Amino acid sequence: MRDWLIAAGVAAVCVLASWAVLVLLARRLPPGVLRDLAAFIPDCVTTVRRLRGDDRVPRAAKIAIVLAGLWVLSPVDLIPEFMPVIGPLDDVVVVALALRYAARRVPRAVLLEAWPGETRVLERLLGPAPRP
Repeated sequence: MRDWLIAAGVAAVCVLASWAVLVLLARRLPPGVLRDLAAFIPDCVTTVRRLRGDDRVPRAAKIAIVLAGLWVLSPVDLIPEFMPVIGPLDDVVVVALALRYAARRVPRAVLLEAWPGETRVLERLLGPAPRP
């Protein structure tokens, strides 16, 4: 039993260390699409936190947003995270689908207010604003 705990601890430290290296490398990226992709998941996590406590967000949208957040935090993935480039792809797809679902139920201004990153990234994800 003790060996399993040690192995789990070493694995957790390795995962956290690799994430730290990736974050440091992502900060050094030049402005552009790659930098936007590197910042997408952290921006989504911040948005989930902000929308979860907002009274203007309907319950169904909050549930979708929280489930997407749990998916990102879950260690179980369809595509393992250690695979270069495509590793976080399943997380990005799930979060994008949840945000699109929520966007249909939440006023666009509320989403834009909760989004910490570049507005153009969220605008591209949401698509054109509906005409009044």
